[in-house]
Amino acid sequence: MFGNFTKKKNNEPDEEYLYQEGLATVKDLIAPSALKVDSNHIEIGGVHVKTLFVFAFPKFLSTNWFSPIINADFSMDTAIFIHPMDTADVLKNLRKKATQVMSEISIEAGKGKIRDPILESALDNIENLRNKLQEGTEKFFRFSLYMTVYGSSVEEVNKISESIEAILEAQLVYIKPAIFRMEQGISSTIPLANDELDVANNLNTSPLSTSFPFVSSDLTSNKGILYGINRHNNSLILFDRFDMENANMTVFAKSGAGKSYTIKLEILRSLMMDTNVIVIDPENEYKHLCETVGGSFVPISLNSQSHLNPFDIPKMGEDDDPEEIMRSNVANLMGLMHLMMRDITPEEDSILERGIRETYAIRDITSQSDFNSLMPGDFPVLSDLYSVLQNMEGSESLAMRMEKYTEGIFAGFLNKPTNIKIDNQLVVFNIRDLEEELRPIAMYIVLHFIWNEMRSNLKKRIVVVDEAWIMMKNEDAASFLFGIAKRCRKYYTGLTTITQDINDFISSQYGKPIITNSSIQLLLKQSPASIDAIAETFYLTEQEKFLLLESNVGEGIFFAGNKHVAIRVIASYSEDQIITSDPRQLLEIENAKRELAEE
Repeated sequence: MFGNFTKKKNNEPDEEYLYQEGLATVKDLIAPSALKVDSNHIEIGGVHVKTLFVFAFPKFLSTNWFSPIINADFSMDTAIFIHPMDTADVLKNLRKKATQVMSEISIEAGKGKIRDPILESALDNIENLRNKLQEGTEKFFRFSLYMTVYGSSVEEVNKISESIEAILEAQLVYIKPAIFRMEQGISSTIPLANDELDVANNLNTSPLSTSFPFVSSDLTSNKGILYGINRHNNSLILFDRFDMENANMTVFAKSGAGKSYTIKLEILRSLMMDTNVIVIDPENEYKHLCETVGGSFVPISLNSQSHLNPFDIPKMGEDDDPEEIMRSNVANLMGLMHLMMRDITPEEDSILERGIRETYAIRDITSQSDFNSLMPGDFPVLSDLYSVLQNMEGSESLAMRMEKYTEGIFAGFLNKPTNIKIDNQLVVFNIRDLEEELRPIAMYIVLHFIWNEMRSNLKKRIVVVDEAWIMMKNEDAASFLFGIAKRCRKYYTGLTTITQDINDFISSQYGKPIITNSSIQLLLKQSPASIDAIAETFYLTEQEKFLLLESNVGEGIFFAGNKHVAIRVIASYSEDQIITSDPRQLLEIENAKRELAEE
């Protein structure tokens, strides 16, 4: 009955009462039509509910032991009730308990029995706790922990319950379902602050603090560079990628999400840590950074004066096998030829290998040669291979397809000795002015050149491949990129692959292996079209998928080993002026330079 409403003398309710009875209240709006209460679950409008409670804890609890349950990807409500206990009463009970234990020890000793470690350990624990309570460094509490899980069926609810039980029992924390008390269980976990189950354990402050549920991951170390701000707790994401199992990194983001901006910021900060950086730049995004820090900017185009010869052989180290180096170089050259000429038959493949070896032999270069004494002009070039193929039986088709790279429209692109030295701390290879058909070939040749440099000169080095999906379209190029990702750790190098097209990347058989061979992954804002592929590849939860869809520029999820956090990339004003890719900012910077020069 609502309010103090009166009835008429003939026991009929008055009009006000009838009016109030007909009003819908908040309870009417949010309450389910019915509840089906069973012994081990409750059904609410087709949703099945089950409540679990913790009934036993181990002697020692590790910090953050409850986070696997908090971060699990299923629907669950958790309630924690902490009831303070009077310290004087606790001390009185502990004194009685200590007296009982000491009495048992004395009785055992009087009977001539050897000491009981269990009794002695119990006495030590009681005395330590009494001291801490007396000093005020510890308090005592009654602690209750309840979990209510939800599912579309009884089977799903039971499966979730078993998962929780397995996770907690691995830490010696034991739970039970609230059999025949499911109604009290759900009442205890809804936000009413009513502990109707009243199943508690006695815990002092130290073990109780380990149950604090709001614990977020952090990626902070004592050295390295700043990657960004942890959006969970505003801590710094600061570490050295070379301290990981490998220093490889993959970056996935839609166009305009800030992936190049982020990597340029990492490059700028890595340069201050004496790290050498080599970049393959398909869109001229790194030129301003390169010029600002005094790096070497190498344009690769049909009319460029910078040349790379794919026939170069790296310098030998003390433990290198010349036969292995020669075999590896021939294999890499064959991969390049597959990329250039495509659709090579097994017979042509065999002819091509023989032709490459004969091309080297014409210049008196074999596995017995001293590679360290050879100069750039001593190596053969592509036109030498073309001449050899012209004179080999069965290689007419190969020679014809190679002709456009030696005498046709693409002549001069890779048909001259190498005249580039990468003795600068930052080197950027720019391939923007190349035709679309030549871009994967150029990226392959540049990577081959970088690979030779890595093997010849051991340095702390980062290699950045922007728009890596270009190489993933071709199996030979993707295989070569994967080979570098797998082996560069031995040469103190970290490979960074950047792409905006996750589908093209993972559709290659080498896409996922490159990701799994990278200790660091960075996911920035994603498009709805690619979010499902990203979620499947990185095992994202629904909340993480939503975060990537709703992130602003420079925000996303940062994976490092087994940890991952939400990141926000932040640069100082000076850094922003150096690394920005915004055309408006770049135009303002160019205008400012022009005005300064005129003055």
